[in-house]
Amino acid sequence: MTVGERLAYYRENKKLSLGELSNLTNVPKTTLQRYEKGTTKKIPIDVIPVLEKALSLRPGTLMGWVKAPRQDCDEFFQPRQNNYIMRPVFDSLSSALGIEQGGSTGEFIPALVENPVEREMYVWVKIYDDSMAPLIESGSEVLVKKQASLESGQIGVALIDGKEAVIKRINLSAEQIELASVNPYYPPLRFEKQDMGRVKIAGAVKRICRNL
Repeated sequence: MTVGERLAYYRENKKLSLGELSNLTNVPKTTLQRYEKGTTKKIPIDVIPVLEKALSLRPGTLMGWVKAPRQDCDEFFQPRQNNYIMRPVFDSLSSALGIEQGGSTGEFIPALVENPVEREMYVWVKIYDDSMAPLIESGSEVLVKKQASLESGQIGVALIDGKEAVIKRINLSAEQIELASVNPYYPPLRFEKQDMGRVKIAGAVKRICRNL
């Protein structure tokens, strides 16, 4: 993973836009965009600490010198709250949603849930594709809350034609549903008004867990 890819991953994970990170660092938005896309191959060494500080990272993390913890996950491994629960890990979105039988890896990972009464709505899913990279790399474990609605622009799970489940950035409007990947090599899936019924919201991504 390159410095730019790590930068994009941590920025997305912190839910910061390029503009917000630019305001925190005084690095122009267009420059940050070039860093993340790899257009600028070498990020000035004096800029790295500024970016790490803005993202609350340990020095050396963006360079790959420091083995980062599993982002948004280590907090789950030491129970401190009443809404700390163990949830199963599934090896596909379809099995996690009950569309197909089986699919559990047999593993359980701790999770902090918003309401313990809703514990059965939370599942971990192992991701094996790179359509959402660098935000969600292949090998990541994603905590999904099963729910039927999302705000436009959220990362969530969509069910296509009742059988194909995908994790995408879901952009909603009265005229169209767009399922967008983070990885630019995967074009967005668009469903115009007459086809919007083919898509159903099935869940929201609550955590992304992986080793960098």
